[in-house]
Parts: sequence; C-alpha cells; structure tokens
Amino acid sequence: MTQHTGRTYVVTGTDSGIGAAVAARLADDGARVVRCGITEAADVRADLTTATGRAAAIEQVRVLAPDGLDGVALVAGSPEGRVAVGLNYFGTVALLTALRADLARRPAPRAVVVSSASSLSAGEADLVDACLAGDEPRALAVADRMAARGRGGVVYRSTKIALNRWLRRTAVRDEWAGAGIPLNAVAPGIVETGTARRTLLADPASVRVLRDALPQPLGLPGPVEPVAATIAWLLTPDAGFITGQVIYADGGAEVSLRGEAPFTAGVRYGPVRLARMIGWTVLGRLRTRT
Repeated sequence: MTQHTGRTYVVTGTDSGIGAAVAARLADDGARVVRCGITEAADVRADLTTATGRAAAIEQVRVLAPDGLDGVALVAGSPEGRVAVGLNYFGTVALLTALRADLARRPAPRAVVVSSASSLSAGEADLVDACLAGDEPRALAVADRMAARGRGGVVYRSTKIALNRWLRRTAVRDEWAGAGIPLNAVAPGIVETGTARRTLLADPASVRVLRDALPQPLGLPGPVEPVAATIAWLLTPDAGFITGQVIYADGGAEVSLRGEAPFTAGVRYGPVRLARMIGWTVLGRLRTRT
C-alpha cells in the first residue's frame, strides 16, 4: 500500500492520455491526487469551458483539499474550436488564478500548464489578443468566424500561443514568483494519445504533412510517459528555481524549426531600464571610492 507523503496535487484532464499519466506518476510517488475530468473516475467532474463549471470545479477542489495545494498540473485541453477557446485558455487561466491562493498556503508550491509545440506556428492575432484581453465572448466569436472561413484548425494553436504569452507575463509577477510559486508550461509535440490517434494520426496523408510541419527527430508520434515525467518533475523541489518557461517535450521539433534563431541576438534593454542600470553602476563606483 502506498504511503502518502502529505503532498496534495490537482491534475486536470485525467480521463486519458497525458493527464492520466501525470496523475498516476504523482500517486505512485506517494502524493494525494485530486483528479479532474468528465468521467466517473474523476474526483472532480466539471465542464471547464463555462464559468459555472469552473466555479464548481474550484469549489469541489477546496472541499477535497481544505489545507491547500502543493501543486497544480492543468493538462486538460481540446483541439476543437469553441471548446479549445473555453478550455485551453480561459478555463486554464481561471483555475490557475483562483487556485493561486490555495497554492500560497503551502511551503513549496508549484504550477504547470500544458501548452503545445503547435504554438511554434503562426496563430490568429485577433484570437490571441481577445484571449489576452480576457474577453471570452469576443474570442469565441473570432473562433466561430475562423471556422466559417475554413480556418478552424488554427484556433487550437492560437489558444496555446495566448497561453504561452499569458504565462510569460504572469509568472514573474509578485503574486507568483514574488510569492515563491514557480509557474511553467510543458509543450508536447505529437504523442501517442487516444485523441491524437483519432485525429492527427488517423490519416496517412495527415501524418506526412505533420512530418514537415512539426518534425520530431526522436520519433513521431512520441511516447506519453516522458511528457508526463517532465510535468511531474516541474512539481518537485528540484524545479524550484525555474519559472516562466515553456519547456518543449517535443522530440526535437522546436530546435528543428527554430535552430539557433532565439539566441542569435542578445537582449536589447529599453531606455528606462538602461538608464537605471547605468545609474546603479555609477552609484556603486562612487560608494567603492568612498
């Protein structure tokens, strides 16, 4: 019988695939896992695409974990249009924002979201902007227009692009990094899940397109377990000095597509920051002389 370590985690999307693997790994390590999904196997059953469902999920989590949370892994996602908007972005952000206070009650909290290597491709700017503005009705309307124009496939990656950008903005803020709560993302490539088999991997022609659009030198599709292990590792003390990162567990897709591009130029500082840095340098020299 597994001895509980005293740690409590919430994992969404535990009905199958990556979410199920993350929950199993954490439980095997002795943690208590609050599983969120839509099947009877879940501890928390709620529709995270609606405000009512999100509120219900948060309430149920707090009943099951009244002493706070050591970690949150928000894995649930969907590739399908309006559902993707409500679940991938707004549902994820709503749960993270609400459960931040529950994380802050524990001594070494962690939070991880699941992005996607598809976010490497260009998205729909109007949809990304609507998400980042927190305007869900507008985002849904943009997604509907995209679907009507035959661009429904771009909705999914646009929600993940928005999520990446939200995370990068948010992770370093006082209420997250300032409160000692690392917040990171894992971006899988195409892995061997039931959803992938029913959609992306169902047609040989689609697979051939994927090999060009999202090359994975370590294999396509990839295995689920290494992705789950990366998510679980980000919830451990070993990952306590990492925040705001999007870690591509994608079999090499990101480096195949970007190469050295993100690192070919140094950071460029704005005039205010540059002036502040110069001022501190001058002040330091004056203090040294005295």
